Amino acid sequence: MDIRILGSRAKSAARVLARAGSTQKNRALEAIAKALYENTEKILSANKEDIDRAKAAGMAPAMVDRLTLNEERINGMAEGVRQLVAAADPVGRVLYGETRPNGLKIRKVTVPLGVIAVIFEARPNVTADAAALCLKSGNAVILRGGKEAISSNIAIANIMRGAVAEAGLPEDVISLVEDTSRDSATALMRMNEYVDVLIPRGGAGLIRAVVENSTVPVIETGTGNCHVYIDRAADIDMAAEIVFNAKTSRPSVCNACESLLVHEDIAELALIAVNEKLKEKNVEIRGDEAVCAILPDAVPATEEDFGREFLDYIISARVVSNIDQAIEHIARFGTGHSECIVTEDYNAAQKFLDEVDAAAVYVNASTRFTDGGEFGFGAEIGISTQKLHARGPLGLDKLTSEKFIILGSGQIR
Repeated sequence: MDIRILGSRAKSAARVLARAGSTQKNRALEAIAKALYENTEKILSANKEDIDRAKAAGMAPAMVDRLTLNEERINGMAEGVRQLVAAADPVGRVLYGETRPNGLKIRKVTVPLGVIAVIFEARPNVTADAAALCLKSGNAVILRGGKEAISSNIAIANIMRGAVAEAGLPEDVISLVEDTSRDSATALMRMNEYVDVLIPRGGAGLIRAVVENSTVPVIETGTGNCHVYIDRAADIDMAAEIVFNAKTSRPSVCNACESLLVHEDIAELALIAVNEKLKEKNVEIRGDEAVCAILPDAVPATEEDFGREFLDYIISARVVSNIDQAIEHIARFGTGHSECIVTEDYNAAQKFLDEVDAAAVYVNASTRFTDGGEFGFGAEIGISTQKLHARGPLGLDKLTSEKFIILGSGQIR
């Protein structure tokens, strides 16, 4: 289907959805969750097609993991949708109210954004997550995934569209662009008359392409060159466990640690301890000269390695002379996602919290916690790394805008 027709239909569906109340939206979400559970085998069959193509093309194992669905992950998708039913409706909240001296009654209330386009890569679970979040917040969504997950995305989108229609809402509140060519992505970025905001979710290349080429307003999410800095006052065993978890628990996600910084006073003990843990998952360390002198099996790092989001069992590492150098390194190479210091020194921890500019800054905890659910906010559509409109987990409340409502009795100015 022509992408502009998708846009036109989504715009019309968005107006209907904006009028729907919480009960009707929740009924649609319940129907989606039920349909995902009941169609698990159909989704797995489609996902197998994607996985077989990916393996035949030589896709890296960590990226295949991002692409892979199983019964547990599909159940998780469905449960995530169901949890949104219990979430408070973000639409219609009164944020401000005042009666002016001239008698005008002014209120500021939350309203849907309208039509949200989401461009993403090989994460088929995003199809369900993004659609459900947009529906709950009263927005129609146009989904455009990568070619790697096209079979899975088509299956999931069709299941959701059918469920929404059964619940009495237009099926076009959820649309999928089945054309995975670059032209379709470019066209979506330029559809200002139909799309109100565009959210890219994927690697650095995708996000950069969207930010540079879109005429539709963009909420930038995803790229995560996340650092763990082991301070001179760190508990080394704790540091090794944090780095191991942040790097290896799921290396293909944006909140995984990609870069390690170690204070020179503790470098030998810390690097040996971290290396022993990372060997359990065969993680390659790409280090500076000081790191390679301590770890003979480390690979010399290039300057580009320190700014790279590997999304794999690879980590860059550098020895720094003090916390200021660590903060400067993060300022230069970080992406504003999640940064961590491991230390028992209160002043060092506070300095790191105050001076590091990122959506999430940690003391003595893994960067893998940067997630709407882990923060207690519920599901999120991604992690915003920009500062305007939204920053951090992009949940329901950030998928709304505001409208002023003014009640008068004949006032003129």
